[in-house]
Amino acid sequence: MGVLNITPDSFSDGGQFVDQRAARQRAERMLEEGATIIDIGGESTRPGATPVSAEEELQRVLPTVRAMVAAGALVSIDTSKPEVMRAALEAGAQLINDVHALRLPGALAAAAQSHAALCLMHMQGEPRSMQQAPRYDDVVVEVAGFLAARVAACEQVGVARERLIVDPGFGFGKTLDHN
Repeated sequence: MGVLNITPDSFSDGGQFVDQRAARQRAERMLEEGATIIDIGGESTRPGATPVSAEEELQRVLPTVRAMVAAGALVSIDTSKPEVMRAALEAGAQLINDVHALRLPGALAAAAQSHAALCLMHMQGEPRSMQQAPRYDDVVVEVAGFLAARVAACEQVGVARERLIVDPGFGFGKTLDHN
């Protein structure tokens, strides 16, 4: 999986791919290097990040989603917003990668109405504050319990377990020891 953040404040690539042409070129290079999945995000989730509107996120990601689908890539949309999920799926994305594990209003319904694979991630807190003194009594038990509850929520609305991937969220509301 190649991760492509189309944001000016990404922690992984320093905002190098905000320009649509640069984003598409980077995604094409990842495919040439062997990636079969391109995970495209338009809202930074780095510590301290501030949210962006759904409209801005859509402007950032949709051109590259469409281009990568046309190139034959399996496209993952990294978003928590149901409207972004729906638009990316309509454009051909096949996986929803959600750092909020489909907890935002409307996200679970949007995902359930699709046939996409779903990645549910654990994060303690919100990107803006998640690294300000994260605390667990038992990180493994708490993360596993959270993820089990999110899987159950998906299954309750008819999502087959085979569509689900869980992600413990390394670095998202966790210290180095928690990781």
